[in-house]
Amino acid sequence: LEFTKRAYELSEKFDTPFILRLNTRVSHSQSIVETSERVEVPVKDYEKNAAKHVMMPANARGRHVVVEERLKALAEFAENCEFNKVIDNGSKLGIITSGPSFNYSLEVFGDTADYLKLGLVNPLPSKLITDFAAKHERVIVIEELDPVIENHCKALGVKCDGKNILPLCGEYSQELIAEKILGKKPEFAALDVDIPVRPPVLCPGCPHRGVFYLFNKMKLYVSGDIGCYTLGAAKPLGGMDTTLCMGASVSALHGFNKIRHEEHRSVAVIGDSTFMHSGITGLVDITYNKGISTVVVVDNSITGMTGHQQNPCTGFTLKGEPVKGILIENIARAAGVPEEHIRIVDPNNLAETEKVLKEELASDTPSVVICRRPCALLKYVKHNPPLKVDENKCVGCKNCMKIGCPCISVTNGKAKIDDTLCNGCGLCTQMCRPGAILGNKEN
Repeated sequence: LEFTKRAYELSEKFDTPFILRLNTRVSHSQSIVETSERVEVPVKDYEKNAAKHVMMPANARGRHVVVEERLKALAEFAENCEFNKVIDNGSKLGIITSGPSFNYSLEVFGDTADYLKLGLVNPLPSKLITDFAAKHERVIVIEELDPVIENHCKALGVKCDGKNILPLCGEYSQELIAEKILGKKPEFAALDVDIPVRPPVLCPGCPHRGVFYLFNKMKLYVSGDIGCYTLGAAKPLGGMDTTLCMGASVSALHGFNKIRHEEHRSVAVIGDSTFMHSGITGLVDITYNKGISTVVVVDNSITGMTGHQQNPCTGFTLKGEPVKGILIENIARAAGVPEEHIRIVDPNNLAETEKVLKEELASDTPSVVICRRPCALLKYVKHNPPLKVDENKCVGCKNCMKIGCPCISVTNGKAKIDDTLCNGCGLCTQMCRPGAILGNKEN
């Protein structure tokens, strides 16, 4: 919170954006936090200044000078910034570090080392670092991933250890630092049992599951995108070939098909919120450049991966205020996709979804297939009772396991459904040819 508030203040002081840099451990942690009073800042008067805000070449050359001068001022500020501080324990060992790596270092070395904790890391201070290094017989730079701080120190002539003893890749920990620098390994007891891994999977009742099962079954090349549906790449579904960034599924498929001409065996898959975020321009590229790719939009009526935020399709703003929702089919129509090749299906109906996919893949025109069914975790979604396996009918074929549902397992050669997880979506009943999985009426 302190960093965030100061970032706003310094942004105004230096007239430049300040970025609050997070990392994996901070983003995936939770803890008790300190709160403070909200500071209300009045909106400044707008002053027209084309030389500053209109970056045509003539103005940009002048602004480049301003940027360099500002960096010099920021570097001077970094020398005495309250976020760059020295912890002096009277040690001959000096550690230069930043972020969670400081916490790891402090737990490993305690008061047996001195620390230069850097909170402002761009631009980095120079005199502060050289003065700190001059007071210590050995200096170690402890930072995750690329040696940004270490390279800066070496450019200043500071002799230090860093990536020569610490890994370039992966996340650090107290145990890793203690092992690499002190040669200490934690004592632990090993369980000599082959414990199965528990990778992340699509949720029970997820409307995306059937879509990726069909992609795999139909042996399609699938240009994927960012969202919880990216888990469709994992086995046994294995229904995705590439994922790069938001919106890349559509544009990458267009390029793929322009070069390889595999329009009849390839699709792009993208979620509703991702489509609204950055998939529309790719679809326009397809129609404008006479592509004939098939784009599958898995519309679960919410932004699932990051915590059920609303999006332009849901009919609510991020604050939960009602607003006119945007229909994906209207966007597709406006982008130039022929009306008859904009198809809407229930992805839990495997037969119908497969039929539509085959029809659109066979066509020689751009097409959009919208697989519309709400996320199973939405509060307004009503679930059916759990399904049940009739062991007398189950032949142990494991066909139901192909959809990768976490509710289904095999015990003594027979399928078994965990009734504490199952929400009765019925997808597995369509997989069971002997009819051993009892539906809601039969159960």
